[in-house]
Order: sequence, then C-alpha cells, then structure tokens
Amino acid sequence: MMLRTGMLVAALGLSGALLVGCGDDGDDQAKSETQEPSSSQQESQSSGSGSDTQEMAASDASGSGSSEGSGGGEPVNLIFGTGGTGGSYYPIGGALKGVFEKSDLVDGVQVVSTGASVQNINNINDGLNQVAIVMSDVAYDAVKGQNQFDGQPADIETIAGMYPNVVQIVATADSDIHSVADLKGKRVGVGKVGSGVEQSAAKVLESAGLSYDDLAQVSHTGYADSVTEMSNGNLDAAFFTSGVPNSSITGLMQSTDITFVPVSGDVASTLLEKYPYYENYEIPAGAPERYNLGDAVDTVAIRNIMIVPSSMRDDVAEDLAKRFHDYLESGSVSVGALKQFDPATMDQNLVVPLHPGAKAYYETLASSAEATSGDDATTAGDNSDLSEETASMSANEQAATTEADGTEAEPAKQTSAETPEDNIEPTEGSDTNGNENAQDKEPQS
Repeated sequence: MMLRTGMLVAALGLSGALLVGCGDDGDDQAKSETQEPSSSQQESQSSGSGSDTQEMAASDASGSGSSEGSGGGEPVNLIFGTGGTGGSYYPIGGALKGVFEKSDLVDGVQVVSTGASVQNINNINDGLNQVAIVMSDVAYDAVKGQNQFDGQPADIETIAGMYPNVVQIVATADSDIHSVADLKGKRVGVGKVGSGVEQSAAKVLESAGLSYDDLAQVSHTGYADSVTEMSNGNLDAAFFTSGVPNSSITGLMQSTDITFVPVSGDVASTLLEKYPYYENYEIPAGAPERYNLGDAVDTVAIRNIMIVPSSMRDDVAEDLAKRFHDYLESGSVSVGALKQFDPATMDQNLVVPLHPGAKAYYETLASSAEATSGDDATTAGDNSDLSEETASMSANEQAATTEADGTEAEPAKQTSAETPEDNIEPTEGSDTNGNENAQDKEPQS
C-alpha cells in the first residue's frame, strides 16, 4: 500500500490539532521531569500552595476510603498530574480543570506538568496528586507491583478509560517491508531508550519472534529524528506510538513515499495474550483526518486512563466520572485527543479496577440507557398493535359496506409523502407534513 508524495497534502491540515503526543516526543518521555505548576491559566484557584496545598488536597480527597462508600464530605482540592507541556496530557488537564471545578464537591483544581505515567502513579501513591492520566501498560505494572514498581504495588483505581496510543510502524516504500517479520535485517528506529515507544517496539518484535539482534541497525531515535533519517534514506522503518494522526508521520508523507506496516494475525494475537493492556485497533481507510489511507491498517493500541487514589471518596469519584462523560458528550471538547474515542467505552477494557464511585456512575448510566431502549421498544410495539387493529377494523368496515350495497367501498385516503393532504403545502427544508427534514439540516458532530 503505497502513499505517493503530495496525495495527502490537502488532507493533512488537521493533523497538528489532532496529534496525540506520547512516548518519547510527548507525555511519557524517558526523563525525570520535575513536577511543577502549569501556566497561570491552569493553576489552582484554591488558596494554598506548595506542600500545604498538596497536604490539603490529599486529606480532602481521601475521606474514609472508597471501600466504605464515603460521601457527603466537604469540597475537595485536587492536584491533577499530567505530562510534559509538549504532549496531550497537559492540555487535557487544562480543559478538565474548568469541568471539574464546576462540581459542588470540588473546591479547586491545580494542573501540574510532570514526567507522565510513572511519576504520576508515584505521586498519587505519595499523596502529591489526586487525579492523573497514565498509560495502561505502566498502570498495569503498578497494580501488579512488577517491573519499575517491583514489590511495591500501587494503590490506584480508574475513573475513566480514554483515547488510545496506537502502535504505528511506517516504512519507506522501496524497503520491501510489508509485515513485522520483514523488519528482519532492516534499519529500524525504535524510539528513545526507555520510552513508551521503545517498550512497544520491543514487545511487537518479540511477538514476531524477533529481537534487536535480528535488525541490521537499531536507532534510538525520537519522532523528529526518525522522520529525518527516513527522509534521508538512513532508516528503512520506524515505530511511532501515539494517537492518529501523528503529525510527524503526516510530515513524512509529504516528502517520502511510505507504507504502513500492520501488526495483525499471529503477531497481534501473541501480543494481546501476553500483554493484556494491548487491544486491536484499525486505522480506517478514506478518513482525511486519519491519513486518508487507501486501505485500512490493522494494528494494536494501548489506552490512556484517568486514575485516582483508591482512598478517594466515592461521591467525588462518581462526580468526576460523570462530569468527564458529560463533557465528552457536550460537543465542546477542545482537545483533539479526547475526540478519538467513544465515551460509551469509558468503563471498558480496563486493566486497572474501576473506583467504586466511578463504577456506580457507569452502572447508573447503563441502567438509564436500558430504560430508554425499553421505552422505545414498548412504544414501537404499541404503535404496531394499533396499526394492526386499525387495519383489521378498516377491512371489516369495507367488507360490511360491500355486503350492504353490492359495491366495493372506496379505500380511505391516506396521507404520505407520495400523496400529501390537499391542505398541506410542502416547503423547502421540510417534509410533506411540514416537519423539519433532517436531510436539509447541517449534521451535528
């Protein structure tokens, strides 16, 4: 599947707004970034600062513990751990600050820039953050107490699943790379050392029976350097782990003919079986906002999730989940990453347990949806019964008329789009009954 230079230029204008940063060039950078307050527009409106603010926030949000179902306490202060200022976590925190502060249960939200997933989890464990965004793979290790959290399982729970970080492998069109197996003997950019990109690259290669030793060259390049090296002919392929589209890839497509390498079949099955935080993902064909590919590409992805301490009060966790869901459904979402997943999946495919408060909200939401669906079905059934009854009555009346005078009765006149009533004048933008025609309205997005 070859993507020719220049074919997609017109379709790529949205890429910058929709880029979901992660891995080495976004949120999960391979560095220890000091936690610091965000810009003045995103700093907490509450009065405290520094260690006093952190201590107050930790005390406020905890209450008596989620297992007890605590609620009804005083409004809380929240410190929201995000990521580097160049990634997506940080602007998401800025957008949700105002959403959460509308709650009567929240006194203020302070958004802070951090080193992303690992630091965010450690900060929640230490009481420095009360809300944070992290990648599922890191959170999975944290609750299991393995890898970088060896022997120290984190006491965290989820309030919402979020957008996916998609594993995207791109290769130059003349490299003859069409599968993960074809990377053998090639020059491959695998992301910076210790980054989320490199971790995904190593796991994908492993699932295909490959290791770094099987590659002709292993380059620990970030997004920008991978693009430069591929453009200059010094790399055959590179891994990117981000939202779709990735602006580095869209930039590469304007200068270099490339192909997308699928992660599918046995490779994907092996990966998902060993690492449950991965899920199947399809980059669709013909979507201008997602590379405008000629053919869909099957790959895998890791979800980002929003976490809180297990000790957070149930009523606070429930309200945060509700407000986040309502914001996603409002049509006022300002961060492109938050438009890349269905709010109906917020409680699905999670590798970290849901907080009881958030779980209660999703159960209420599901019950409400079922009730609405049931009401619609009942209404449809009632209308069907009424139609059958009316048809039966009409047939009986017609038979009675025929029997009485020996002539067939004239069928009753029916109103429809084909035979409108004489006293209804169809108007432009309406159907023949004067109702607004949805086809003539601008679609809502």
